[in-house]
Amino acid sequence: MSKTCVCKKFNDQQKAEFKKTIQKALKVLNKKNFYMIIHGASFPSDKNRDTGFGTYNSENAKKFIEFANTFGFNGIQLGPDGKTKAVDSSPYTATLFSNNPMFIDLYQLTTEEFGEILTEEACRKIANGNPATSNNTAYEYAYKEYNKALREAFRNYKSKLAQKDKKTKQLNRKFNTFVENNALWLEKDAVYEALSVKHGNDYWPVWQDELDKKLYCPGHQFTQEQADQRMLEIKEKFAEEIEFYRFVQFIAYVQKQNTKKYLKKKGMKTVADAQVAFSDRDFWANQYYFLENYYLGCPPDFFAEDGQAWGFPVLDPDKVFNPDGTLADGGKILKARFEKMFEENPGGVRIDHIIGLVDPYVYKKDHRPKPEEGAARLYSSPEHGELGKYAIVTHENLNHEFTPDNEHRIKNLSDDQVKQYARILEQIVIQSAQEKGIEKEAIICEDLGTVTNPVLEVMDKLELSGLRVTEFVDPEAENHPYRVKNTAKIHWVMIGSHDNAPLTCWLDELYGQNKIGLHARNLAEDLKPSQVEEFKQGLIENRSKFITAKFAELFASSAENIQVFFADFFGMKQRYNQPGTSGDQNWSLRVPNNYECFYYDQLAGGEALNLPEALIMAIESRGSSFASKQKTLISKLQSYAEIISRR
Repeated sequence: MSKTCVCKKFNDQQKAEFKKTIQKALKVLNKKNFYMIIHGASFPSDKNRDTGFGTYNSENAKKFIEFANTFGFNGIQLGPDGKTKAVDSSPYTATLFSNNPMFIDLYQLTTEEFGEILTEEACRKIANGNPATSNNTAYEYAYKEYNKALREAFRNYKSKLAQKDKKTKQLNRKFNTFVENNALWLEKDAVYEALSVKHGNDYWPVWQDELDKKLYCPGHQFTQEQADQRMLEIKEKFAEEIEFYRFVQFIAYVQKQNTKKYLKKKGMKTVADAQVAFSDRDFWANQYYFLENYYLGCPPDFFAEDGQAWGFPVLDPDKVFNPDGTLADGGKILKARFEKMFEENPGGVRIDHIIGLVDPYVYKKDHRPKPEEGAARLYSSPEHGELGKYAIVTHENLNHEFTPDNEHRIKNLSDDQVKQYARILEQIVIQSAQEKGIEKEAIICEDLGTVTNPVLEVMDKLELSGLRVTEFVDPEAENHPYRVKNTAKIHWVMIGSHDNAPLTCWLDELYGQNKIGLHARNLAEDLKPSQVEEFKQGLIENRSKFITAKFAELFASSAENIQVFFADFFGMKQRYNQPGTSGDQNWSLRVPNNYECFYYDQLAGGEALNLPEALIMAIESRGSSFASKQKTLISKLQSYAEIISRR
């Protein structure tokens, strides 16, 4: 990184003018939403307060959000923000209700608002011991240190409460209200934490006590009276642990509410990410609502010839809806989950693996997820011996030219059948959004990869938006859905997400595989149809120009919604997640603490997004007549493009 980097490109007035110009260009190009994708752990921190893990609640995170807002971003797409496991940092296996304690800004606990229940010295000690570099998390370290710090804060809170400290008493009243309002999930999650302490691990399938395993789901082995008695014992013996868990969740809730209010003032919104998985904690707490002996997975494909055995539990259809179509108890749990997400995130919810809510593929316990071993689509398999009773379709809907796992297997759906496939989305997700004052346009469906006909028809019927990732485009297919010129305005377009290689690495692969020409031609045809060959050659020869064009095609498309992953914005080389792998490198990438200098250095090197330049290219792609009407705007954008790229 350049030691002479001048990162303060604008004063406050110039920032306001720059932002205004960007916003005008976005409006001219009919863009409603321009969101940055950045998971909670990836937020930057102050170098003297870096605990080894990012959070959207810190002061430096707020400064970063202001930085993003200056570039026209009006929303932040977060990752799942549930509590993760000590041995697994993946947010996509986190809890559905409980928030991740590591998203608590510890420094706020030193302030009067939180009764000064943590000392600044305790925070400094964590920051001083942080082994991570500024653009990576130190998950294992942070997990342990947050637990220590929060326990210290809890002890101080109880001590001050006993001393009848006025501020702590006010905090306690809010705490009691929080516990009462969230009893549906908070008690179960807290009891699970207590049992994890009792058994020495937080993975309930290996616990030795069978009653503890089935505490909320007594069956033929145990009576309700036995379960109730054990519950009394647990609550008495582990009262402190249960209260601590509740307290931590309360602090996490208060801080997120404060951040939500702050973002509202800035004209920004957060979007939640609803993972398809149920965590171990949620599985344990709600066993009664899941199918026995079946798990959610993916069928065999080019990448996995035996399919993908995820091991995630599957909701029992009979426990989601009653025979009369109303919500059963399992459906009420799912609805409560979405209500919480919409309440905390006014920007909406991204639903990971939308097929899992519409037409899930399930496989038998101790078997591979292959049709010949009993795997099938839960609602689309009338011929299946065990799952046939859940089928929405009949034998007449089956196209026998395709195997049971094929996305084209189901045909000729009636309106009533489509409505049945859409029940979870319509009666749970959309209704939850509307009850929180959020329109269904704020529901983003991750529909990448294999999508079955029922899912396509449901999304069309409900007019829900999907994702279009340009890194996935087939450059030789004129009508490929990920070529954004073919994208309907309702959808969200992006270069890549958390599961993709960063744009810079993807580009390196194209050059290395001699495929750059095919993609350059696509961009030239879509952005400069009157100068295809000349523009194409310019893109091939000028890497920085290709990067700009790759962003420009997003803005040039008819799509009203754009997302940019933070690694692409900064032109970073590191990958955030490599699907199908595990290890310390996954989920660890962060925005550097000195992000402004880093951005401008990357920009000067031709790697980061030069937003004004990309917007100019997008405006000019609309034709000379359109561009001539925006001469003043283009002139302003050009001046800003030169300023921000100047070293």
